[in-house]
Amino acid sequence: MLFAQSGHVSTVKYFLDHGGDLVKGDNKGQTVLHHAMCIGCCNVTEFLLSKGLPVDIDRGHGTPLYMAALNEQDKTVKILLDYHANAGADVDCKGSIATPLVLATMLGGYTNYIKLLLKAGVDPNIPDDLGRLPVELAAICDYMEEVEMLFPVTSPIPNVPNWSIEGVISHAKIEEKKSIEQRHLERRKSLFKSHADKAFKQKDYKMAFKGHLAIEHTESVTLYANRSLCKLLMDDGEGALSDALMCRMLRPDWAKACYRQGAAHMLLKEYKQACDALLDAQNLDPGNAKIEGELR
Repeated sequence: MLFAQSGHVSTVKYFLDHGGDLVKGDNKGQTVLHHAMCIGCCNVTEFLLSKGLPVDIDRGHGTPLYMAALNEQDKTVKILLDYHANAGADVDCKGSIATPLVLATMLGGYTNYIKLLLKAGVDPNIPDDLGRLPVELAAICDYMEEVEMLFPVTSPIPNVPNWSIEGVISHAKIEEKKSIEQRHLERRKSLFKSHADKAFKQKDYKMAFKGHLAIEHTESVTLYANRSLCKLLMDDGEGALSDALMCRMLRPDWAKACYRQGAAHMLLKEYKQACDALLDAQNLDPGNAKIEGELR
């Protein structure tokens, strides 16, 4: 593949005219285009792409765009993007799957490449396998310019109360100190909760219940309240009551827990118990129209 690194289009053309296979990879999975990328041969890159060579060709070790980024070849990166290279294509990063933007921010210092990726329309809201967004990775690596570029195009992160550049940096530094196991667990809970909430909004109560059931058991009062409601809407009175009672045990002074218990008793046609639970709810939250409506 050395002819690709010569920088001479005529040499590459001679190889092609004499039956050379431009899409074949070497023992490292790198094609002619990959080799041209590594040293920034713009003229060879242009020639190869003009001949119809797939811009996102990958023989198991990353796309040409990925190789150009790793070797900080901004000019060839631009050529690839002009030929509509997939800026969001996943690459294998030390056993984990990552987008080029995740990889660039994880490694740190690829500021010009990040600019090109954002200009090409790459999605800055795709996280790594631990749930960290590119803006968080840039903050961890202390690349302020990259954080400032990514922050305006990043959707607010729910568990960052102070949504600002300073807030993101502070959050990222705190999260980085947590163990990988803890981060995986929190990410898993967040994903299941998101799926459960989405299913509930779509009135798919069975799926919402499964989502809440899949969340790691943490004695969460909110988990039991939400699960009780799902069971109620599935006409599972006993299940709804069981979760409502657990909810009350964990948080006796919460009106919603009493209300959930009352609703479950109503479904079971246990009207005296329902009235008692709703009166408890009213005492804890006087003036609540929903509770008063149930008591009428």
